[in-house]
Amino acid sequence: MESISNETIEIENDIKDSFSIQYHQHQKIDKAIPRRLAFHRMMLVQSGVGTIKIDEEIFELSSSTLFLIAKGQIFCFQQATDYSGYELSFGDCFWEKTPQSANNCKTVLFNNVSINQALPLTVENERELSFLFQCLLAESNKGEYINKLDAMAAYLKIIMIKTANVNVSLLNALDTHENIIYRRFLALIEEWYHLSHEVKEYATHLGISVRKLTDISKRYGGRGAKESINEHLIAEAKRSLQFSARPIKEIAIELNFHSAYQFSHFFKKNVQVSPKAYRTHFISMGS
Repeated sequence: MESISNETIEIENDIKDSFSIQYHQHQKIDKAIPRRLAFHRMMLVQSGVGTIKIDEEIFELSSSTLFLIAKGQIFCFQQATDYSGYELSFGDCFWEKTPQSANNCKTVLFNNVSINQALPLTVENERELSFLFQCLLAESNKGEYINKLDAMAAYLKIIMIKTANVNVSLLNALDTHENIIYRRFLALIEEWYHLSHEVKEYATHLGISVRKLTDISKRYGGRGAKESINEHLIAEAKRSLQFSARPIKEIAIELNFHSAYQFSHFFKKNVQVSPKAYRTHFISMGS
């Protein structure tokens, strides 16, 4: 529990496999309980009345709206709220099971989530996303089977891509030159992370200075350009350590580190444990 401005805030509980999906039919909120989220959350509101508070901003609930709430944000339904729709939560461990081709979509949507906090949906978009959420819920409710989590992660990938497409269509009318540069930068990270870690090379390709790229990255992503590159490298390193038995030296070379030592130093600095310890911990969790 924590207290901010005399308001008691609960910490979200752990969820099995870092993933949860539920459907609520006329869910009534009798008491407002603020929670700091430990997982990313997507809420597809099909109908509702009342309000939702995310950090310090209050949103009116309305039909056909998708809310994106990032890990660490404080989230609370206000009293006397009534809504129907899907609530999907996922952590980084679960997301790492998704094919890497969807990474850029998650980065755009959740790295600076305040820009994308509430996405109004067209009838067609709401129908399509509702169908995908329904399929993912049905898969989640099935009995355990080999690769069940991978199948669910594939559904999440599709939902994320479709959501990113909705977001892009909303931004097209408001796009600024800097926003376009930021999205090109994220796409370049996805393409170049195993070739270059240097901000200068990305900035040169985008035709701007290192300082300008860093400022744009902070403004639209909430972190500097170097931090954005490092975050993607860490995600790829974790994926390789978790889902392959390749030697650490081979992973280091693939991610464009000069040596296993340099990679290990980088990984431990950012994750607080060595690559070997991280892999051992992941294997022990699954055994």
